[in-house]
Amino acid sequence: MRTGPRQEAYTSYLRSVKWTLIVPTFNEEEVLARCLASATALADEILVVDSFSTDGTLAIAEKFGAKILQRTYENSAAQKNWAIPQASHPWILLLDADEWLSPALQHELHQLKTAKEPSEAGFWMYRANHFLGKRVRYSGWQGDKVIRLFKRDACRYQEKHVHAEIETHGAVGKLRSKLNHDTFKGIPAWEKKLRRYAAWQSRDYDRRTGAITLYHWWLKPGFRFFKHFVLRGGLLDGWVGYKVSAYAAWAVRLRYEALRDLRAGRPWEA
Repeated sequence: MRTGPRQEAYTSYLRSVKWTLIVPTFNEEEVLARCLASATALADEILVVDSFSTDGTLAIAEKFGAKILQRTYENSAAQKNWAIPQASHPWILLLDADEWLSPALQHELHQLKTAKEPSEAGFWMYRANHFLGKRVRYSGWQGDKVIRLFKRDACRYQEKHVHAEIETHGAVGKLRSKLNHDTFKGIPAWEKKLRRYAAWQSRDYDRRTGAITLYHWWLKPGFRFFKHFVLRGGLLDGWVGYKVSAYAAWAVRLRYEALRDLRAGRPWEA
């Protein structure tokens, strides 16, 4: 079939729109292959940004042809902000190692990549969260969304220790299909993670929290449980919803325990 100048120019344009996949890691051998396998077909470059893993993470990354960059871990936002400028291509698909693209999301992203370049600076993806081996449909997690596809030069993560979101220079669109997310690696690992998050959050909250009172010790954790289990439908998730809600309340309590110790000169190890 003969092609004219416009078709040739458009074909050339499509070839120039390339994506870099970025995956931060630390001892992710249990989940990394699933993550990379779900996104490799969309990536023109793969960067695994590793915090000196001691398990088989790097060997798995090498099997997928990833370029491995290593950097001492400070916090999630700092790690990602350091990685973004290392990308060779103008669009970034950034996934945590415990996330993976559903087939529907793979198809939607493929359509987006092969169409005319969007005007948006990034795209929200709603997450399908899993906990204790089950899908969590309510419990306050039903609206969970993250920006995981964005323009390299238009986005940076907020300077926060925990749950930093991307700040964009431009409009943000939404994708229809779900991004799978399963951060649970067993009860001991989960509770250790919550303690680590509390240590980081204590530094963020120290600047905006006055004296720690009964309100912080009891009312805030109690309302957090009520919010997740009753107001946000955790009871509809059954036992898993109860556990999610109880851990959400405990995380609030831990935050102020860590803040108390930080102010007493006994900061928790992150």
